[in-house]
Amino acid sequence: MLCLSGSNGSKGLLGFYFGTSLVARILVATALGAAVGLALGPQAAAVKPLGDLLLRLLRMIVVPVVFFSLVVGASSVSPSRLGSVGIKLIAYYTITTALAVTVGLLFANLLKPGLGLVLEGTGGATLSATPPSLVETLLNVVPTNPVEALAGGNMLQIIFFALLLGIGISTLSESQDPRLSSAGQAVFKVCEGGAEAMYKITKWIMEYAPIGVFALIATVFSQQGSKVAGPLAMALGTVYLAFGAHMVVIYGAALKAFGLSPLGFFRRAREAMITAFVTRSSSATLPVTMEVSEEMLGVSKGIFSFTLPLGATINMDGTAIYQGVCVMFVANCMGQALSLSQQLTVILTATLASIGTAGVPGAGAIMLLMVLNSVGISVSEGTAAAAAYAMILGIDSIMDMGRTLLNVTGDMVGTVVVAKGEGELDGSKWD
Repeated sequence: MLCLSGSNGSKGLLGFYFGTSLVARILVATALGAAVGLALGPQAAAVKPLGDLLLRLLRMIVVPVVFFSLVVGASSVSPSRLGSVGIKLIAYYTITTALAVTVGLLFANLLKPGLGLVLEGTGGATLSATPPSLVETLLNVVPTNPVEALAGGNMLQIIFFALLLGIGISTLSESQDPRLSSAGQAVFKVCEGGAEAMYKITKWIMEYAPIGVFALIATVFSQQGSKVAGPLAMALGTVYLAFGAHMVVIYGAALKAFGLSPLGFFRRAREAMITAFVTRSSSATLPVTMEVSEEMLGVSKGIFSFTLPLGATINMDGTAIYQGVCVMFVANCMGQALSLSQQLTVILTATLASIGTAGVPGAGAIMLLMVLNSVGISVSEGTAAAAAYAMILGIDSIMDMGRTLLNVTGDMVGTVVVAKGEGELDGSKWD
């Protein structure tokens, strides 16, 4: 094996590769892919199979990641704890997530990232010529055959069934009947094991992602040239503008409604926010978030020990905004326009899917495949949709920093708001 051995104790090429941060590797791969694509032109298509492999790997894990994550997320909420705190918190998370994807779609409709850049594809994916009405969409959420929904990748039906199954498991686990309680816990452990296995596989795929991103970006630039750089920058700018607007307007309004200073909150919460931005993981930031909530924000342990882990599982405002903008970007790159009904479907799917978005780096890109599928956009090799998705993957790590920061900030805002409403907030910390 080729290695870079020497007296400095280096571990070789593989050691160097895996020892470098994933963010740095993807950014370097994006730059190299663009350079190679521009330099070699059509000859760069030779690396296309490496990119197609990444798309296949991502598509392979979408359904199991969503299903197991949703079941575990829903079953982790104990019915006995769904009292005043749980109902308020889940209502807050649901409303802010729906508002988040709405904000993302609003900015995407105003700024239109990707418009005018019609990417080429061989038999590209197309949107449904006669999209179903909103009533039909809502009825179609309920599967007549859950196994068929899983096999066919019908995401709204998978989400609905997984939520019901998770709630059923949670109810069984709380049963006073030892037999039922044991059965519920056994099924939960199986699903939890499945979810953890999928997260592990996701991490393996993300280790390969820089190679796949290099190939995908090289292919796109070899076909489209430098004209894709501007629309890509516009997509990134649109996402971050939406992040900022949601943080200032939605979170600021929520804090003000409970008599709390938004500036005071952001000043006290900055350590957790910076940690989230750097680590790109809500779960990894959780210990810091808990410490900040107790020491800096004055939230009682009885509140944040329940709200923050739940938030890290089901509250994904940043991911919802990202999905709204990126779905519009892909559609614009295909020369298509999403109807109002399809945009409402995006809101519904992204809101429900927030429970199934694991708090690990890169999960948002996987969920984006699911939301695209919900409006009839299939990301298959050689299609225009795949080319647009490849562009998003190239800057996904940069987007991931902002969306994780927003996700964690939303967790803390919800925790503070609920604590204030329950009389469990130490006001002296805010003086």
